[in-house]
Amino acid sequence: MAQLVRFGISLEKELLWKFDVLLKEKKYNNRSEAIRDLIREDLVKKQWQEGKEIAGTITMIYNHHQRELVNKLMDIQHDFGNIIISTQHVHLDHHNCLEIIAVKGRPQQAQELTDSLKAVKWVKHATLSMSSTGKNI
Repeated sequence: MAQLVRFGISLEKELLWKFDVLLKEKKYNNRSEAIRDLIREDLVKKQWQEGKEIAGTITMIYNHHQRELVNKLMDIQHDFGNIIISTQHVHLDHHNCLEIIAVKGRPQQAQELTDSLKAVKWVKHATLSMSSTGKNI
């Protein structure tokens, strides 16, 4: 286990009250856990901004009944095979599919892949969720 260090911070009373309300809503057991998560979130953002190796997911919704749509999506994914580490396809209903694409690589490539998929006609929604490989955070 990593060595723990205790430190104090000063906040306005109202800001601390709002923070505590938020912690309860998010089911945190204590302030330390919440502060650790806030720090990690900023470290992940920094990794993305600096172009370091990242991990993330692209979540996409589309109507699979549209002609050639699935082929277009597959062609794009094959062009980015170097960063795609996994895909999952889920049938939401008779018309709509959910596809989850796990990526690992450079942030610019992940964003380019997301933008390419999102731009395809009949893709209803696509979003990139950024995360980390877990290194250096």
